Amino acid sequence: MAQLTVNEFKEQFKNMILRLYAEDVTDSDAHQQFTALAILLREQYAPNLKETRQHYENDRVKEAYYFAIEFLPGRMLQTTMLNLGLTDTITTGLMDMGLDVEKIIDAEPDPGLGNGGLGRLGSEFLDSAAALHMALNGNGIRYQYGLFRQMFDNGFQVEMPDDWLRNGNSWEVRRENRACLVRFGGNVWMAPDAFGRLVPHYENTTDVLAVPYDTGIVGYLNHTVNTFRLWSAELPTDPSKTYNLQQKEDVNEITEILYPDDSNYAGRLLRLKQEYFLVSAGVQSIVRHYRKHHRNLNHMDATVAIHINDTHPAMAIPELMRILMDEEFMSWDQAWALTTKVMSYTNHTLLAESLETWPVDMVAQTVPRIYQIIQEIDRRFRGLQIPVYGEERVNRCAPLGDGVVRMAYLAVIGSHSVNGVAKLHTELLESSVLKDLYRIFPEKFNNKTNGVTMRRWIQIANPPLTKLLDTEVKGDWKHRPLDIIGVQSFAKDPTFLKKLQEVKAKNKRSLAKKIREKLDISVDPDHAIFDVQIKRLHAYKRQLLHALYIIDEYQQIKAGQKLAVPRVHIFGAKAAPSYYYAKEIIKMINELAKVINHDPDVGDQLRVIFVPNYGVSEAEEIIPAADVSEQISLAGKEASGTSNMKLMANGAITLATMDGANIEIADAVGQDNIVIFGMTATEVAAYTNYSSQAIYDGDKHLQKVVNALVDGTIPNIDREGRDIYNSLLQYNDEYYVLADYESYAKAQDKITTLYQDPQAWYQMAAINIAKSGQFSSDLTIARYGDDIWHLTRDQFVN
Repeated sequence: MAQLTVNEFKEQFKNMILRLYAEDVTDSDAHQQFTALAILLREQYAPNLKETRQHYENDRVKEAYYFAIEFLPGRMLQTTMLNLGLTDTITTGLMDMGLDVEKIIDAEPDPGLGNGGLGRLGSEFLDSAAALHMALNGNGIRYQYGLFRQMFDNGFQVEMPDDWLRNGNSWEVRRENRACLVRFGGNVWMAPDAFGRLVPHYENTTDVLAVPYDTGIVGYLNHTVNTFRLWSAELPTDPSKTYNLQQKEDVNEITEILYPDDSNYAGRLLRLKQEYFLVSAGVQSIVRHYRKHHRNLNHMDATVAIHINDTHPAMAIPELMRILMDEEFMSWDQAWALTTKVMSYTNHTLLAESLETWPVDMVAQTVPRIYQIIQEIDRRFRGLQIPVYGEERVNRCAPLGDGVVRMAYLAVIGSHSVNGVAKLHTELLESSVLKDLYRIFPEKFNNKTNGVTMRRWIQIANPPLTKLLDTEVKGDWKHRPLDIIGVQSFAKDPTFLKKLQEVKAKNKRSLAKKIREKLDISVDPDHAIFDVQIKRLHAYKRQLLHALYIIDEYQQIKAGQKLAVPRVHIFGAKAAPSYYYAKEIIKMINELAKVINHDPDVGDQLRVIFVPNYGVSEAEEIIPAADVSEQISLAGKEASGTSNMKLMANGAITLATMDGANIEIADAVGQDNIVIFGMTATEVAAYTNYSSQAIYDGDKHLQKVVNALVDGTIPNIDREGRDIYNSLLQYNDEYYVLADYESYAKAQDKITTLYQDPQAWYQMAAINIAKSGQFSSDLTIARYGDDIWHLTRDQFVN
């Protein structure tokens, strides 16, 4: 593959355009050029995909299957070119033909398969596993529409359809010959067959055909190509049945949109159907594939691992039990022993309200056989554990309780491994969120701190930094992430630091240009601090705390003071469509931005940018240009975070609470190279008599900042400003924004002081880059493979 010459590429590309569109390259548009290029690359890696599959099958290689309700792969063109070693060849060839490479890259839509860190993490893991020759396959849903395309109308978030599949997906291959049938509803009962075995009998079920679409995940400069499988819901191809339009719409709805609105019963029911559709199709496919190459299932755990990423795929546990008992005629004990050996689970939340539950009536009516199995899991769990741990404790952590199915508890009980995603997160799972199950199954719990792939976030997103590292750093940081530690030897080298400053300046100018082109707002890249907070909009992530500080800065300017250093505050965030409070914060920030960005008194001292429709492609533009990485969640609420890792790898200084992976970043870089503020998780837990009103009443400066929400300082937020104001005072500030405000403001002052000394600032940036290697997803996935799934891998990463 990598030996493809420029001339060979040009000839193949011209022929592909001709075959697809019956046109010359000069007559094709950017989307046609992207499509032709994607298909050409797919043909390039197809032989390796076949060889990888044959190797796994012929050599009985153990394979892991990563189940997630969302993935966030980002555009695949640059990643695939990079991993095939063809970036320079293709870029040169396209330019030789007079084509605009950037337009071709921009013609690829971001796959609408995910929302935030959860989905991005799964995609990082798939990329890293292929790079390490690990047999890890993705299983997800092929949503016709993504979460939504975010637009702002008069400052309000407006959700538009994200029709990412409008022009098809050039990377995927439909495999209808490997479709599976998924049953919903109806009635099911058990009756003995001719051999006396209890078998299920179904009637009046709604059957859905799950059709897989496979995409190759190409390993970095190696011959491994793994499979990322997405399932699409369709009507069964049964010639004896006819279906009306409503039935077709009901089936299509299952894979129509990511995260349907769950604020009503219909939306909740649809989400439940999506989750069972994913796990049933995926687990059926795994067992069928195993059966093709093995005589019996007794030792399936030796070659199969199934991973449940968060609770959404937790029904994989009863689904595998169903198949083993109902179709393979195993006893309960045999099936349960095998299931728990195969299954593993990652928890991603510390918020009790985010621990997924389903009403028992909904589960019983929607997936009746699965509910029967969950009932039996619950009965046996209680029977085993109550005599040892007592009824009260077991009642608190059993799969069934309070009229709901508790998916996190089901996932823990049915898995052999349960991991958190940062050191603090895992400790809090063990001591609070899942403490009862930890006391029963302490051997299951372990930590696997999240990671990010440096291939995308440095090599693709930040070519200037890549060039600098290639020139200065010894070792092979692209293959061995820990080798980036070599940057540390230059941390006090003025020449290197000057080059690093030039890299950042170049990236800031590039982002400023894009902001001007897309949003018609001018920002000063040469003097201003680019202060970035990019993540899902949720109250616990405290974008509100950041916004209050911007109000504070604005009020200083209006009072005649001049900021010591200009600031550009950059937000990127989507709020869930039914999350009204989060959408109010978006409205408030947008109106605040409008006031500040158009106030002549402000001049170039302050700008607020809210990037619409934040996603992977937007992150690739913002992250290399960031000076400050805002990681300001209330301590004890963020599981890990991954934007913190991407930003530090690109030389941003982390402004953070001691929460999630921020703690491990602080340990890595040292307290002198990160700016920490706020209460710790222990202090938050001990703060039982909190009064936000008392803090407000005792701080005249803070009063003025908070009052700006309701005193007309920010126009057009009469309702939103009042609701946010009330959340802080009348409803006692659930996420302790006011409690941490003074500490946060002092931390921002420290940022300002540090930034005025370029030598000190870029020394900190260099240390952050040097220490980022330990947060590579290559290392993280290697730990999953070694400790949980027991997969073979390339020893290149250690």
